[in-house]
Amino acid sequence: MRDEMGTFRVDVEIENPARPGERRSLKAVLVDTGAELSWVPAELLESLGIERNNKWLFRQADGTILERWTGSASVHVAGKRAADEIVFGQPGDLVLLGSRSLEGLNFRVEPVTKQLVDAGPAPAAAALSRQPLFLGAPSAPARLRHIFGPAQ
Repeated sequence: MRDEMGTFRVDVEIENPARPGERRSLKAVLVDTGAELSWVPAELLESLGIERNNKWLFRQADGTILERWTGSASVHVAGKRAADEIVFGQPGDLVLLGSRSLEGLNFRVEPVTKQLVDAGPAPAAAALSRQPLFLGAPSAPARLRHIFGPAQ
């Protein structure tokens, strides 16, 4: 669903990882890549038995500081699921899908169409192995001896 200001919204389901199978739906949740955490009404999280486990401080645009609890939840969007730390939103707080949830779901925002799309393969560091990387290449230990010298 599109908004007039160039933002957009998606449907989200929240689940307690300690009680899989029971979910609560949130319709038209604002996608906010500027928010680190996702914000969900406290009543919804409490209805699922999600425990408050961390207290966070948040600075608003006007400089005021908010204190909110967070808890661990599973976030479901468009057929994908991710575990994340979710803010227990209070009355008047926006309901948001934040950047950590988006990253955990491996979604990115397509800026032209204002849609969530698969982010593709995640970056990974290559592990050193004893096998040559390609034919004719020295093994990893030989490369390391060449770079760092013999073991002491």
